[in-house]
Amino acid sequence: MSDNYIEYKDRVAFHPGYYVQEMVDESGLTQEEFARRLGTTPKNLCVLLKGNQSLSIDMASKLSRMLGTTVAYWLKLQQAYDELRAEFISDQELQSEREVFKLMDYSYFRDNFHLPDLPRQVDQQIKAVREFLSVASLALLEERNMACSFRSYTENLSLSNIVNANAMVQIGVNAALKTEAPHFNKHLFETATEFALSQTENHSEFLPEIRKSFLDAGVVLVVLPNLKNSGINGATRKVGSKLLLMVNDRRHYADTFWFTLFHEIGHIMNGDYGVTFSGNKNESESEADIYAQKMLIPEEAYTAFLSETDDFTEQSIREFSKQIKRDPGIVFGRLQKDGKISYTETALGNRLRHKYRVFINI
Repeated sequence: MSDNYIEYKDRVAFHPGYYVQEMVDESGLTQEEFARRLGTTPKNLCVLLKGNQSLSIDMASKLSRMLGTTVAYWLKLQQAYDELRAEFISDQELQSEREVFKLMDYSYFRDNFHLPDLPRQVDQQIKAVREFLSVASLALLEERNMACSFRSYTENLSLSNIVNANAMVQIGVNAALKTEAPHFNKHLFETATEFALSQTENHSEFLPEIRKSFLDAGVVLVVLPNLKNSGINGATRKVGSKLLLMVNDRRHYADTFWFTLFHEIGHIMNGDYGVTFSGNKNESESEADIYAQKMLIPEEAYTAFLSETDDFTEQSIREFSKQIKRDPGIVFGRLQKDGKISYTETALGNRLRHKYRVFINI
């Protein structure tokens, strides 16, 4: 592809400057003299001849008056050139998108968001995902921090992590954009988080309840099924005057869901917005962890519980959970994290931990 003409797919289109150059050559005038007669500067004419800028209506009008043609003639030349150039650029971009798309799982979008079933039609799948995510190109997903600031300081994020993390956050952002909400109010959100704590045992109806409570405070809660290779637990971001709080269901269990939710709430309380990657540890993540621990299980009560026994049976866990009005799985998960119960205690965990299934609401 040259600057003043394009050959692509057995077609050729010339920039208007190509034809003007022929006229300058045939006129016997210098470019400066031709520019003077045209009523423009030599610099402007030179840029036009090289095809480095589009023909303006003003320039088309001057050419039509000088050469006895119509304005439409020149504008149609520009249009034909632009269309073929756009097709060339679009096809080049599609090549890049195909490489990015290899890192994505189309079935995730098809099964969860009702995108069409397009077996073996990769380019049509790319188009469907691109339009669903509302991005000009899937290649944009390769850009670190494209949809939201990455809190991770590690350089070990793979390209697949970056692409799929950006995709998940983009889904959340789009959902927040479509959701009407008042301006974020931190005081109301603090009240909403207290209400959320009262819902940890309400397994069948908690989600719409806390979603509404958060929304009244200007926070749009989006819960998504995990996208393979995203590597993220959640994200927070300002979307206009409201906030997005997104979590996924990577591990499905109630204790991990509530911890992830309150971890992200901790980031909001600290005014720290971004994406949380699994396994990433830094100061802001540690602060959010501590916030989640203290909110989910009051420290004073937990310390007293630990001092009373070192035999953590199903009965003792259930009694303590009832005392602090929390789901028993949350206590069980904390005890495992603190090394009080082995991660091999699957039978006890199965009796105490509730498993969630995410229902898409966007």
